[in-house]
Amino acid sequence: MTDDPSFVDRFDDPRITTQFCRPLSGETDVTLLGVVHDHPASIARVETVLEYLEPDTLALELPGAAVPLYRTYARDSEGTPSPEFGGEMAAAIRAAPEADVVGIDAPNWSFLRRLFTRLLADRVPASTARRVLSSLSGVTRTALTCRVAATVSNATSVTIACGDPIEYACSADDSPATQAEHERRHVSGVRTLLRLQDDGADATTYRDETRESCMIDHLESLRAEGLVVAVVGIDHLRALETALVDSDSDDSSQR
Repeated sequence: MTDDPSFVDRFDDPRITTQFCRPLSGETDVTLLGVVHDHPASIARVETVLEYLEPDTLALELPGAAVPLYRTYARDSEGTPSPEFGGEMAAAIRAAPEADVVGIDAPNWSFLRRLFTRLLADRVPASTARRVLSSLSGVTRTALTCRVAATVSNATSVTIACGDPIEYACSADDSPATQAEHERRHVSGVRTLLRLQDDGADATTYRDETRESCMIDHLESLRAEGLVVAVVGIDHLRALETALVDSDSDDSSQR
């Protein structure tokens, strides 16, 4: 399963490791690719693995409303080393041209229904509910902005950037080993920082756990349609992996 290095050993690339790549075998295989958004190591990992696997379905940690814009970024970057906008998500679309591209992230009706049901059932304090709703308003605005930007970009010759790419102290010009080391240090540093920040943790937990629950259900439904590769933020890997493995084990035991 995920501790088996056989999959990553197929690639002579320090950016492709078991920390970021989780192949899950079942009746239909799912491969989870963890990424650091816009990081050159993540972009290279996504491109290399997708070109190797040629999946039937490409599941992205994007709201469905944002997918058309990232398709535009991928299309407009043809003939260049990597997409100018859209980071690893646009790179993934470009690297899997035959795959069915699906956005599996919030906001969507399933996510909102689950979130509100949980907030009511847990009788959360009003302050926590306000923080959750505040974070949702920002995410929803971003998704709608992406939809509008895609419409304008497709109707004109102008590519509209929805947010500036994140810049790191390494680039695609650095060696794979340098990129991999920088990415690992970045992930470690961010996790240490998050552990020290408790303010608003309850609101973040409600939002992110509900997001993950919806992503898990979406991936489960996609498994029936063939090989799936999911590109998600590194911090979602453990929850998605655990749930999908447990679900596959339950299905096997019932046969």
